[in-house]
Parts: sequence; structure tokens; C-alpha cells
Amino acid sequence: MSIKVGERIPDGTLKLMGKDGPTNASAGELLGKGPVVLFSVPGAFTPTCNAKHLPGFIQNAAALRAKGVKKIVCLAVNDVFVMSAWGKAAGVGDSIIMAADGNGDYSRALGLELDARAHGMGMRGKRFAIVIEDGVVKQVQVEAPGEFKVSSAEHVLAELP
Repeated sequence: MSIKVGERIPDGTLKLMGKDGPTNASAGELLGKGPVVLFSVPGAFTPTCNAKHLPGFIQNAAALRAKGVKKIVCLAVNDVFVMSAWGKAAGVGDSIIMAADGNGDYSRALGLELDARAHGMGMRGKRFAIVIEDGVVKQVQVEAPGEFKVSSAEHVLAELP
């Protein structure tokens, strides 16, 4: 069952690339304080994710912050090294936190796992955007298969009060 508006985000561990290498990050600490936008892509460097999804959040980071968003977190079922390399290649700088869900445990805890085995990609996370405030889900936007509309930065920005 997918996470719903009004529910608390599940606890879990994500991986971030720190100055000295990979570090564990508690989902509660990373996502549970203040207004946060968590968006998920099926895979780093994949066509829509790389050409539209991540770039949209990079371009709209200042506008999201102007609406009160404290953190923007990109999640993918990739390892921390791939997420770090993708962030560097895309030029995210400090605007977006690149969080790795290497085994898909957090995507599964959210109820937003994607079976992409038919495409040779294994189990992944669906394409989605969640607005969280102090650990409580305020908005959930999950894309239909093959779509890229409701999880875009532009759509999230338009839906924020």
C-alpha cells in the first residue's frame, strides 16, 4: 500500500556521499524536519530522469525555497557512488541532496516500489514527488507508468501554497 497524505514518513536508512565517503542517513532526520520535497526517479542517468526530472528541480530549487521548502531530496534505487556521480555531472551543488536507496528498502517502505525487471533494471522506485512537513506527508504525486507530469518540479511548485 502506498503512503498517503496525513501519514508519517516511515523510518529507514538512506546513503549519502559525505566528505569522507558514504554515510548513513536516518530518513526521519533527513526528511522529518521542516518542509521537504522528496522526489524519486527510476534510475540515475536514465533518459527522462537525466534530461527532465532532476534538471527541473535544479532549475526550480530557488523558487521552491522561496515557497518555504527547506530541503529537496532526490531518491533513486542506485548505489551512493552512482548518485554522487550523477549529482556532480548534473551540477546539483548544494541545491539538492542525492540520496541512495541501494536495495530499494525505503521505496518499498513507502509502498512505491517499481518492478522494472522486464526492462532489465530490477526492482526500482516509482517516479514520484512527496511534500513532507515535519515528518507528515502533505502531498503525494505518483506518476502513471511512462508518464512525467505530476512529479515534475513545476507541478510540485504550482501545488505548494
